[in-house]
Amino acid sequence: MEKKDFLEALKKLKENSKKRNFSQAVDIVINLREIDIKREDRKIDHFVNLPFERGKKIKACALVDKQLLKNAQENCDLAILNEEFPRFGKKEIKKIANDHNFFIAQANIMTEVAKYFGKVLGPRGKMPNPKAGCVVPGTADLKPVVQRLQKTARLITKNEASVKALVGFENGKDEEIAENCLFIYNSIIDDLPEGKNNIKSVILKFTMGKPYEIGKGFRHESTTVEKTGS
Repeated sequence: MEKKDFLEALKKLKENSKKRNFSQAVDIVINLREIDIKREDRKIDHFVNLPFERGKKIKACALVDKQLLKNAQENCDLAILNEEFPRFGKKEIKKIANDHNFFIAQANIMTEVAKYFGKVLGPRGKMPNPKAGCVVPGTADLKPVVQRLQKTARLITKNEASVKALVGFENGKDEEIAENCLFIYNSIIDDLPEGKNNIKSVILKFTMGKPYEIGKGFRHESTTVEKTGS
């Protein structure tokens, strides 16, 4: 699969999209075959740094102690001091979780982070993750961390043998969206035991539009994810 395949798909999506009063998100869905995601060694779960930002600001919340507080306040959308953790109730933490894409934590207070935030952030997949560079020392500069997160996407198989990711928005540059798509596609192939042979289909979709399968065209059904083992 090449960049031109994604450019053609984007062209078709735009030609067949109704005019909306907002810019629709563009998602890529990669359906897998002959992959048993119940096996731990077959699950996909990693972070990639895309070539281009996707057109939506990624919000980061920092959970830190006094050593990193000033830096966090200057560079993150929200900074919470560890001394204040006990005053946050579950409802408030849920709101914070819904409002932020990534959580950055200072390594030496991870035990406190898990104690007070783990029950909410864990099930949402938003616990500070070292794979994403979100667990940092107290001496860290968070500016480059937050800048990198603007291009960071998580590629993960959940309950189905498929990976879905935001690659851009309808009003974005097609070239950049296509580059993001190709980067994700190649990253997934590198994770699969048989590479391209484990790819069943690759689909692009606008928020409100029909799915477009690369190489085949528009799907009549609205679903993009195929059942495991199909």
